[in-house]
Amino acid sequence: MNGLMQQLGSGQLTAFTIIVWTVLAFLLAVAGGAAAGVKLGGKDLGNSLAALMGAMYGPVAAAPGILAGLIVLAFL
Repeated sequence: MNGLMQQLGSGQLTAFTIIVWTVLAFLLAVAGGAAAGVKLGGKDLGNSLAALMGAMYGPVAAAPGILAGLIVLAFL
């Protein structure tokens, strides 16, 4: 486990680290979108529907930033 954390925190981009950080970023985007959906539309739509819609639309906003960030880091 310590070797895995060292590899992820080393700053070197390998196929493994790109996949792990991309998946982690998408999961955080889904969670953030769900939380924002509940906060913004939970009263009007109901918490379940607002969370579902937020979880679907959250990664739409985050995906270009995630991919652009990885591309910039790959070419530095």
